[in-house]
Amino acid sequence: MAMHFIFSDKVVLLFDFWSVHSPAGMALSVLVVLLLAVLYEGIKVGKAKLLHQVLVSLPTSISQQVIAETDWDSAGSDSTPVSRTQHRWYLCHFGQSLIHVIQVVIGYFIMLAVMSYNTWIFLGVVLGSAVGYYLAYPLLSMV
Repeated sequence: MAMHFIFSDKVVLLFDFWSVHSPAGMALSVLVVLLLAVLYEGIKVGKAKLLHQVLVSLPTSISQQVIAETDWDSAGSDSTPVSRTQHRWYLCHFGQSLIHVIQVVIGYFIMLAVMSYNTWIFLGVVLGSAVGYYLAYPLLSMV
């Protein structure tokens, strides 16, 4: 395996079955890697928007929730709005964690594709990242 960037239409990407041996296969592989990079940028923006929505929908802090929960428990109520809010917060946190794992996996796939040292794949990742950022960044201002 070469440890420098090469222009070639022959490369093995990520898995043994993703073996490229032709210019058409290289073009398709560059397109797939480009779309992965666009998806990665979109997930980053989506995660930021989701975090903003969670913070807006859950205005009270955890410490205020604990104080309010203690007040509700002393009043003898069975179902507290705080416990529902905490449940919602944990669900949102779980969703954010899941999105984070997906983002990390895609990021590592992109990194490993670049580590093939194929210049075409590298350019596909760079172009995909630029296009993804260009398309996704304006969505942040809509928050």
